[in-house]
Amino acid sequence: MKFEPRKSFLQISGILLLVGSFLQAQFTDPVSVTAKAESPARAGEVIDVSITTAMDSEWHVYALYGVSGGPIASRFDVSGDAVEETGAAREPDPEVIFDEGFEIETRIHPGNTTFTVPVRLKSDLSPGDYSLTATAFYQVCNNSMCFPPKEVSVPVTVTIEEGAPRSDHLDMVAAAPQETGGSLELDAAIQKGMLSFILLSLTMGFLALLTPCVFPMIPITVSFFTHQGELEGRNPIKQALVYTVGIIGTFSILGLLLAIFLGASGANQLAANPWVNLFIGGLFIYFALSLFGMYEIQLPGGMRQFALKNESRAGYVGILFMALTFTLTSFTCTVQFMGLLLVAAAQGQWFWPILGMVVFSTAFALPFFFLALFPQYLAKMPKSGGWLNAVKVIMGFLELAAALKFLSNTDLVLGWGIFTHVSVLAIWTMIMVFAGIYLLGKLRLPHDSPLESIGVGRMLLALLFLTFGLYLGTGLFGRPIHGLIYSYLPPELENGQIAVSGSDRPNADLVWVEDLDTGLAQAKATGKPVFVDFTGYTCTNCRWMESNIFTDPAVMDRFREFILVRLYTDGGNNYREKQRYEIERFGTAALPFYVILSPDDEEIARFPGLTRDVDQFLDFLDMGLAY
Repeated sequence: MKFEPRKSFLQISGILLLVGSFLQAQFTDPVSVTAKAESPARAGEVIDVSITTAMDSEWHVYALYGVSGGPIASRFDVSGDAVEETGAAREPDPEVIFDEGFEIETRIHPGNTTFTVPVRLKSDLSPGDYSLTATAFYQVCNNSMCFPPKEVSVPVTVTIEEGAPRSDHLDMVAAAPQETGGSLELDAAIQKGMLSFILLSLTMGFLALLTPCVFPMIPITVSFFTHQGELEGRNPIKQALVYTVGIIGTFSILGLLLAIFLGASGANQLAANPWVNLFIGGLFIYFALSLFGMYEIQLPGGMRQFALKNESRAGYVGILFMALTFTLTSFTCTVQFMGLLLVAAAQGQWFWPILGMVVFSTAFALPFFFLALFPQYLAKMPKSGGWLNAVKVIMGFLELAAALKFLSNTDLVLGWGIFTHVSVLAIWTMIMVFAGIYLLGKLRLPHDSPLESIGVGRMLLALLFLTFGLYLGTGLFGRPIHGLIYSYLPPELENGQIAVSGSDRPNADLVWVEDLDTGLAQAKATGKPVFVDFTGYTCTNCRWMESNIFTDPAVMDRFREFILVRLYTDGGNNYREKQRYEIERFGTAALPFYVILSPDDEEIARFPGLTRDVDQFLDFLDMGLAY
């Protein structure tokens, strides 16, 4: 029987350790570790210590950065009485492979590899030989087995000569910026060719559907196309196609126009604009009141006459207007990928941004083709009047709730103090309760018929709305609201600024600085690295990260080892400068976007965008702490 101890590594790690111990007893570790210091050197200088892992090409160790989900990342360090400071280890470019044992994509170094650790020597050393210790921690594997992780220490000798430190030996070279989980690797995809770039764009388009900004458009789309299905002479497939093509076109054209006229941050500026948010919020309320039966949405007299002569054309204008609304609503959450493309477009590149925008928006819009198609067929079913009207009313309640998200965005930027965390939570609570009461037949609207009885499905749906309303209501009495719901709520404010941790304040002892220069000054005084959070007042993904990832106990423990800097790029003091800084230095306008800097303002690592994997974010933070 073939024995493959790696096959179920994550599920039976205890068994693997036993097997690994047996293998270690039976076989010699295939890795030999050697080290060499840059010598001779002078007191106070920075030298490089080279640590080489040598093995046959069938074996590999894992990279220093961007490794998680099972494999053990390698670590290298240098210590000794002559060492004042050790910098982050550097590595050659790793190979990116799909590891069949762990069933993930990961980074490896096969065969012989030399890693470099920068070391600053103490300034009071006398001439002579000094002994250092180079430590390597690694896990070595091949295609069928792994040895347990192992730590090896080897002695290194450095010779100190007389003389003052040389000016070209004073700077500690930082590790090359590495991207961890969530990395887009846009340039790498372009270099691999068009197919690789298209696959990346498609993947990011489908992943964007999981972001919170998309969900408000679901009830809008269903209600709008339910009404379209009730009209005579409309072709459902053609209507859905126009809507889908409209989304693709507005995403691509509007995004590129914004890049031309407003620069790479154009999409973010539009999504965060208080008047755009006010318009969308008002539009949602307008639709909701129509669905409640308060009025029928009609064109002005002159336009109605035009519509009678060009009925199909006028209908398509309305659909394209809905596609534009969809685009404006979703811009904030899709800028992680779009931000990189728009930076390229703003710098004069056109082919890849246009291709990327079209492919990305196609994947993003595809599910809404079916979401636009089915309600039209449902509306054409016989005897659909009663229950279809109930569907429209429930969609009206949901649109009313969604409107508050955009009104609160306007409030945050303009500082009204009306649509606050508490007030929106209270209104949402009552909306959900009213929806439940309506489904039970206790609340009648103009187009409703009396209900003598209700079905089981309607009763269960009413129970769901009432339960959700009660859950939201508990947030008014101090119970924390986390997860996806919290990301839609206006953030809680402390002294006029967003409170990162949410309503229960689990990390209230963390201090956030809102000026980078101040943060760097504190970093130099304390020796701590700087964690920079590029965020926004209207950024839904930012709120999700803050309420779900930032509140994890392990993340909070690591945060205490950083100087924490929070830079708003869509409002507040000098937000335009912060926007330009993100684009010019890091080549993206994405929100959220996280960077770790050394006290000397050198980039150590970056983490672009949203993640639901806490371990990926912890790996990123650990890179900064290892510096």
